[in-house]
Amino acid sequence: MPLNLHRTFRSSKVPQINGVFWFLKLLTTAMGETTSDFFVHRFNPELAVLAGGVVFALVLWNQLRAPRFFTTTYWAAVVMVSVFGTMCADVLNVGFHVPYQASVTLFAVLLIATFVTWSRVEHTLSIHSIYTTPRELFYWTAITVTFALGTAVGDMTAYTFNMGYLKSGILFAFIFCLPALGYRLFRLNGIATFWAAYILTRPLGASFSDYLGVSKARGGLNLGPGNVSFMFTAIIAIVVGIVVYRERSDAPVLRH
Repeated sequence: MPLNLHRTFRSSKVPQINGVFWFLKLLTTAMGETTSDFFVHRFNPELAVLAGGVVFALVLWNQLRAPRFFTTTYWAAVVMVSVFGTMCADVLNVGFHVPYQASVTLFAVLLIATFVTWSRVEHTLSIHSIYTTPRELFYWTAITVTFALGTAVGDMTAYTFNMGYLKSGILFAFIFCLPALGYRLFRLNGIATFWAAYILTRPLGASFSDYLGVSKARGGLNLGPGNVSFMFTAIIAIVVGIVVYRERSDAPVLRH
């Protein structure tokens, strides 16, 4: 069925921004990094990316077709954006030998173009107003590009700047706190600080997941990307399950 671009929803199709949101966001970034690495290195890279793109398209289509916000549908889409966004960034470097500085610049330009177009068309970048299909399309476009950009930034610090995964993770953990401090202490623009923090979750989560998964020769703990991916996937499933259970428990009971 075609997508209705004129559809309006009763409420925003994104979750509330709270501690659980940021925790799940970091988990999905970590999971997406190791899942992409596992499939790309274990199977044929071209087929892995193609399969990831197909699953990404199907899951995102399910999210776009949903009549309202559903926790499982939304986070399934975020997970696949994480996996496929990572693959897109990695393909540029591994498959086409594009330097990380160039890919970072490319994705940064794409993200700025997305935000500029979104702002001019919808006159807002607030995620609290994702209650029309066009705004949701802009939202998921921005999300996909932020994942690719964050992946390239994390790889650039780890490889090009020779910081390694652990030091990169610590650096991004520090920088990740700055937008929140700017918003709380200096009343910086809430939309700008949100998107800054959102972009930073990608290299933050990916750096620590790489540190857990890669070999000791590469500066990691050698747990294996498959094992790390499974661990984070399980945690995501548990947390999402708890959120869904609480939503159902808090829902009003209709009495006849």
